[in-house]
Amino acid sequence: MFTFDTNKLFWIREPKAKVVQPEKIAITTEPHTDLWQRTYYGFQNDNAPILCMKTAEPFFSFSVKTAFDSQNRFDQCGVIVYQDSENWIKASVEYENDNYQRLGSVVTNNGYSDWATTDISAEIKIMYYRLSRRKDDFLVECSVDGIEYQQMRICHLHRAERSICFGVYACSPEASSCEAEFTEMTVTPCQWKSHTMPLEGEKNE
Repeated sequence: MFTFDTNKLFWIREPKAKVVQPEKIAITTEPHTDLWQRTYYGFQNDNAPILCMKTAEPFFSFSVKTAFDSQNRFDQCGVIVYQDSENWIKASVEYENDNYQRLGSVVTNNGYSDWATTDISAEIKIMYYRLSRRKDDFLVECSVDGIEYQQMRICHLHRAERSICFGVYACSPEASSCEAEFTEMTVTPCQWKSHTMPLEGEKNE
């Protein structure tokens, strides 16, 4: 099993202010940065900074702790699988107002995004995510303590049959900026167990 080695990470749109260390990644978001494709709003935004690594490993889980000081609408940070501008997955907390923010995930296939959310308290400033891959299918989970995870969604991603790029991202779609910090980044054998029989190439652990 490979490791989440910061020496092997690369930027897709590098931000001006950032810290990349073995135990911590920090991104200062820039105004009017976002990821979204077409659906409902009509616009296409593809300028958020992404720090990721590439792997062809078909079965694994990636977990990370996110901490954020977002205070402006739509400020966000989280995990991402990014194949190209029209095929990607992201999960994050998006700030809405002083009362609540939206914990959610977006899956974009063939240039069309969806958004599945649930409202959580605006006082929450830490969230853990676990992203699990089973070939071109993915499970996204979240946790407030890094121990007990809850399912956010199961999805399929186009153009993810072989190598994928996965990692973290942060952005501020409106005229704002915030600090996003990522720690406790680990890659483990896939924690998303087979529903039936193991797939070809999967270790039955």
